[in-house]
Order: sequence, then structure tokens, then C-alpha cells
Amino acid sequence: MNDRTALVTGANKGIGKHIARLLVAEGFTVYVGSRDAGRGRRAVEEIGGATRLLVLDVTDPDGIAAATGQVDRLDVLVNNAGTLPSLAPPTEAGPEEFRRTYEANVFGVVAVTNAFLPALRRSPHPRIVNVSSGTGSLTWSTSPNPQFVPGSGGAAAYRSSKAALNALTLLYAQTLAGEGFKVNALAPGRRATDLDSRSDSPGGDPAEAAQGALRLALLPDDGPTGAFFSWDGTPVPW
Repeated sequence: MNDRTALVTGANKGIGKHIARLLVAEGFTVYVGSRDAGRGRRAVEEIGGATRLLVLDVTDPDGIAAATGQVDRLDVLVNNAGTLPSLAPPTEAGPEEFRRTYEANVFGVVAVTNAFLPALRRSPHPRIVNVSSGTGSLTWSTSPNPQFVPGSGGAAAYRSSKAALNALTLLYAQTLAGEGFKVNALAPGRRATDLDSRSDSPGGDPAEAAQGALRLALLPDDGPTGAFFSWDGTPVPW
């Protein structure tokens, strides 16, 4: 009997919804994390299978605490929820924009991950996948980059938050390695989602990016940890 469970934050739409669908197809019971209960219920109905709504705002400590009470054991945590408020460079993005972005993209990941660690520790093969961005790669920001024009300071709040998330991914991996955790970051590529609606170029299929998250969620015990991968499995430089 397959009793594996997964939680995907921000799973009521976009890449997160596709990740949830793929995990269900693999036999997981999937908690569909959604800030909005109505949208979450619709996503659960559309995905079908062994899905459960988990009302979860990654910026709400009380809500996170309440959500943990509904999950006893967790095998996979996909930190997918995030925000991209603007494409402004640092000279035009004020401190408040940075605060809002980091609340969701960095502090929210820490809050959710730490809150669900007891449930993850009950799994024999715990996996954490952090949905990052190739635009957060400092190497790609200064050299040829398939996701963003190198040398550009645009989307400063978002890109710097993803660089911070990459660092956290590495630090969590190092801290939890002795407990059998695999913690990795995913660069999904530019996708046709609400997050990237400001882009002047069309994004790719979100379902394609979800395949990369599934690969990291299903890593064997001898798989990598503390690494950064593109959606197609190729390594991304920090």
C-alpha cells in the first residue's frame, strides 16, 4: 500500500498545481496548499485523486501552525508559493517591495519548512524541493543566462530573494543530511503563469517545469542534496 504524502504550497494554480497533479499520479496523497480556500477547493476538484485542501498562507504564522495540526506525516514538501511584485531594478524598488517579496519567498519558506519538520522526520525518505529561479543564480547574472539578460538589474527584489532561497537550500541540506533528507532547489525556467505575466516574451508550459520538481521529490537515497537543478535535470550554478 502506498501511503506517501506530500504538501505543495501555492498549489491552486500554475506550476504548483501541475506538481500536485504529478504527485497524485505517482500515488501520493497530496495536500494542496492555498491561501484562498475557494480556489484551493476548485484545484482539489480539478486535480482529483487523493488530494486534500490545506488552507495555508506562508506569510501567516498562526495559519501555518494551524495547518501543521492537520498533517501527521509528510514525505515530500514542495515550497512553491512565491511572488514577483515587479521587474524594477534596485534603484526603483523601495524597501517595502523587498519586504513583501522576502516575506513570501524567503521567510515563508523558513516558516513552513521548520513548522513541518516534525512531520517530515516521521518519513523514512524525506524530501524538500524549493522552487527557486535561474534568475537568482549569481553566476548566471554575470554570464550567459538562459533565463535572464546578464548584466541587467531588473526584478531586483524577486531575484535577490531567490538567491537567498538558494543559500537556504544549501544550509538546510547541510543541516539535515545526517537525517536522510534530500533538499534541493529547482529553476523552473520562464513559464506561462500569473507570476511571469509582466514578461514581454511568452513563457513555456508550466507542466514541463513540474516534471523537474517531481524528479527531485522522488530522488533515491543516493541522490544529490544541497544542489540546484534546472527543470530538465541539468545543474544550475549558484
